[in-house]
Amino acid sequence: MYDLLVVGAGPYGLSIASHAAAAGLRLRVMGRPMASWRDHMPRGMFLKSEPWASNLSDPERLRRLDVYCAEQGVDALHGEPIPVEMFAAYGLWFARHAVPAVDERTVTRVQPCLGGFEAVTEDGEVLRARTVALAVGVMPFVEVPAALRDLGPSHVSHSSHHGDLTRFRGKDVTVVGGGQAALETAALLAEQGTRVRVLARAGQLNWNDLPPAWERPWWQSARAPHSGLGCGWRNWFYAERPGLFHRLPEPTRTRIAATALGPAGAWWVRDRVEPSVEVLLGHEIAAAYASGGGVRLEAVNRGGGLTSLETEHVIAATGFRPSCERLGLLAEELRRGLVAEADGSPRVGRGFESSWPGLFMAGLVTASGFGPAMRFVHGASFTAGTLVRGVRRRLHASPASGRIPAPGDGKGRDRAALDTARR
Repeated sequence: MYDLLVVGAGPYGLSIASHAAAAGLRLRVMGRPMASWRDHMPRGMFLKSEPWASNLSDPERLRRLDVYCAEQGVDALHGEPIPVEMFAAYGLWFARHAVPAVDERTVTRVQPCLGGFEAVTEDGEVLRARTVALAVGVMPFVEVPAALRDLGPSHVSHSSHHGDLTRFRGKDVTVVGGGQAALETAALLAEQGTRVRVLARAGQLNWNDLPPAWERPWWQSARAPHSGLGCGWRNWFYAERPGLFHRLPEPTRTRIAATALGPAGAWWVRDRVEPSVEVLLGHEIAAAYASGGGVRLEAVNRGGGLTSLETEHVIAATGFRPSCERLGLLAEELRRGLVAEADGSPRVGRGFESSWPGLFMAGLVTASGFGPAMRFVHGASFTAGTLVRGVRRRLHASPASGRIPAPGDGKGRDRAALDTARR
C-alpha cells in the first residue's frame, strides 16, 4: 500500500509529487504529465502569468522555469510572455528530473477501503494507498452557459476543448466570454482567417496593463509590490499569504474567490483583438437553436432588447466551476462525505485535507479555501509543501497497521467531517 497516491500530473500534481518524494513517502503518481497544457490549449497561446510566477515547485527550487529556459537558450524575462508550448515542455522536463516515474494511465474511480483508498485505473488495475491527493486540474469543472447546454459538440464547445483551432478556418465563430481565454482564442481565430466575434455580458472589456519594471524606485515598490498575481498589496496578499487567507471567514473567502481578479485580457492581446475582432458587449445569451447547419443565438442586452445572430459554431470561453458533485471519479460514498463551502467546492483544512480523512485536494478546487492563487500555477508552490506536511500528519495519526477513520466513526458523520475540515 502506498503512503500517497497523487491523481493528476499537471503543475500541482507534479509539484506535490516532488515534495512527497523528498519527504521519503512511498508514492505513486497517476496521469499524463501536463495533459491540459499539451492537449487543451492551441498553438500560439502564451502564459498570462509572469515567467517568475510560473514555476513548478521542488523543495530545493532547482527546477524553475528560468533554469529550463536557459537550457534551451531562451531568457525568461519579466514582462515577456512565455509560449504555452514551452511551458508544457518545461513541465515534462520537471517530471523527468524532480518526480519519480509517472504512471500515465487515467484513474477512473477512487473509493474508500480498509486503511485508506482504492484507485481503479482505466485498464482495471486496483491501487491501494493510505492517502490520496486529487490534483485533477480544471477539466472536470468546465462551465457552459445553460442556454447552450442542449446543443451538441458540432455546434457548441468549450474553449478548453481545443488543442487546434484550424478546423474553424474560413468559418464564422462566436466566442462567448470576456476574459483572457475568450480574447486570446478570438485573436488566434482572426489571425487564421476565421470570421469571429466576441459576445460578453460585461459592458466593457478589461485589459491588464503592461507590468511595471522589475527594478524600480523603492517608493513605487512600497506602494504596489510585485506579486505572483500582479502588482498591489491586495494581490500580494492573495499570492503570498494563502495560509492567512484560509483564516478569513467563509463568506469572505468564497466572495473573494468568486470576484477577485475578474475577467481581463493580457496587455499583449489587446492590439490583436481590437482591430480585427467584432465585439458585442452587454449581451447575455437567452436561447440558442440549431439552424441550417449552424447556430442561431438570441441575446438580451441590459435594457431588455433582443439581438439575433447566426453563426456556424459557438465557443464558450466561460471558465470553470469547481464543485463536489463534479468530482465524478470519486465514489458516491466519498462525495457524500465531503463538506462543501458555500459555493459547492469541497472544504479543506489547513493542510488541504478534505472532510474525508486522508483525501486531499489541490488546485482550482481549493480556491475558496486558500484564495485566488489556487487558480494559477503560482499557487502550486504553497500547496505542495503545505499538502505534503498535511499528509505526513495524517499518516502519523493513522499508523500503517491501523485504519484511517471514516467520517462518522465514534460520532455523527457530519460532526466528524466538520471537525476534520476545521483542522
